[in-house]
Amino acid sequence: MIFDKVKTFDIAFDSPEVDCPPVFSSGDVVSGKAVLELAGETKVDSIKLHAEGFAKVHWTESRSAGSSTAYTQNYSDEVEYLNRREVLLQADHGDLTVLPAGRHEFPFSFQLPEETLVTSFEGKHGSIRYWVKVKLHRPWATVKKIKKEFTVIEPIDINTPSLLAPQAGTKDKLAKVWYHNFGQVSLTAKIDRKGYTPGEVIPIFAEFDNATSRSVVPRAYITQTQTFIARGTMKQKKSIVATLTGDVVGARKRETWHGRAIKIPPVGPSILQCRIIKVEYMLRVCVDVPGTSKLSLELPLVMGTIPLHPFGSRTSSVSSQYSVNLEWLRMAIPEQPEPPPDYNTIVSEEEAEQNMTPPPVEDDFTGILERPFFAYVQEFRFRPPPVYSEIDPNPQPYNMRRRCMTY
Repeated sequence: MIFDKVKTFDIAFDSPEVDCPPVFSSGDVVSGKAVLELAGETKVDSIKLHAEGFAKVHWTESRSAGSSTAYTQNYSDEVEYLNRREVLLQADHGDLTVLPAGRHEFPFSFQLPEETLVTSFEGKHGSIRYWVKVKLHRPWATVKKIKKEFTVIEPIDINTPSLLAPQAGTKDKLAKVWYHNFGQVSLTAKIDRKGYTPGEVIPIFAEFDNATSRSVVPRAYITQTQTFIARGTMKQKKSIVATLTGDVVGARKRETWHGRAIKIPPVGPSILQCRIIKVEYMLRVCVDVPGTSKLSLELPLVMGTIPLHPFGSRTSSVSSQYSVNLEWLRMAIPEQPEPPPDYNTIVSEEEAEQNMTPPPVEDDFTGILERPFFAYVQEFRFRPPPVYSEIDPNPQPYNMRRRCMTY
């Protein structure tokens, strides 16, 4: 049988690392080879390559048309990002090519479109995928196909003015049950910038003013929203990827967060340029008010792939020490972190005494455990250490230095 002659039919991409699949972006050259291993001499019509890239969405919704009639409505759409064809092997004038037994390699190379592609994505109601498909055509035989996907990640550089801009907001709410008012709760929150990368820590500066007669609990969440769009209809999937719970704020008291930290787990980058699929992130700072809906303030986030420049700001010396590559899953700690300052220079005696008291333990974890995904985060209660300088700000006179060296 002719099928027995094909021992191996595969696609191998060129990659600088043996065990690491390559990652591409707009304008990159995708290269590799189709590998065909034959057990005997084989006649071949052609070997053809087809590279494709699509964003696709699909979901169904049940509709009711009466007391006894129901039907299912389908929603689907797609956007094409890549369509490239190449002929790897074909004889002239329709003749057949006779390949001897053994291993044969057919190299290929093509350039991705220069215009912006969209990052690869897998979601509940849609996906963004790129692949290479190779077909082996032989006389009097079915077409043999092999397909292999590759990853595209569009760089998002957070070192841009729009993503370095601080985000802030203020909200208040009147707590009441029926016609009885308990007072007003207000919150103000601010973060240093809009753009972050996975593995970074977001310092939250917030103030919670509880003018009610009841205790309230401040919290913070990082949420991911996946939006799928088809035929003018939208389907969303929301999940919580990180949580932070503050201390209880008593009645008619005020609580301040001086850079309370929440850490970003390994998540995919934001997808904002696709017409039918979007992945967006938000930092929600909220207050649980008994007897009424929670007070919530949302600050937009953009998850990038290029981390903050190490000399870009004070924040970069602490919260941006993690170097994230385009796969966003492998975190690297810098080889030479900054030396810490003296403890007494950043923590007063009053703060030290307060930190000796252990925080109260919450008994109610139902709200967190019911969420689809959550991450425990470490709370850094103090400000980041000052930037270390190799230049002495109070240099001694040269004669004084010589006198010290003599002793």
